[in-house]
Amino acid sequence: MTNQVTLTKRQAEIYSFILEKIAEFGYPPSIREIGDAFEIVSPNGVVCHLKALEKKGYIERNKGAEGKAAARAISIPGDKKAILSIPMLGFVSAGTGLEVVPQNEKLELGQIFPGKTNYALQVRGQSMIEDYITDGDIVIIRKQDTAENGERVIAMIDGAATLKRFYHRHSQIILEPANSSMQPIIVDPSKDIKILGVLIGVIRKC
Repeated sequence: MTNQVTLTKRQAEIYSFILEKIAEFGYPPSIREIGDAFEIVSPNGVVCHLKALEKKGYIERNKGAEGKAAARAISIPGDKKAILSIPMLGFVSAGTGLEVVPQNEKLELGQIFPGKTNYALQVRGQSMIEDYITDGDIVIIRKQDTAENGERVIAMIDGAATLKRFYHRHSQIILEPANSSMQPIIVDPSKDIKILGVLIGVIRKC
């Protein structure tokens, strides 16, 4: 097996999307579908990401008779199907706070999400449905204690964990749901809040 090569955040997201579509439909997404999913306007922008994934050995782009890659000519090399375990740490709320209960469970996800500190949580609730994250889905989290505005994070508030979009505005921390029927959580500075990680992938329930 070749040595694992680290992907950028966007490359990992696109690679995860490709694998998800292959698993769901039996064939890879088109360049246009990848562009629409990640708001990449130019097809050349998508192709640049695909070329990077191909160079790092994560995908193969099969060439046609004229030496050009077709719209869906993406396959996954066999040596990237090796098993990698990610710890399943329990449940996280996509609503109000929910305690994270550690579990002795592992998810075998291949090398979709490289990183020794990654972990998984199962979502409870509907506060992130407009980001296509719903009750029962499993989210893959990269462990870190900081976040940029707009990133989806696992935040612990007074001992309860929740999945939300993170914003730091003036002296306030705002945790916004992706559900227009719900209100954001505005965190009082006196409350004990910690960032436990940033979302890097979603495994949708069947």
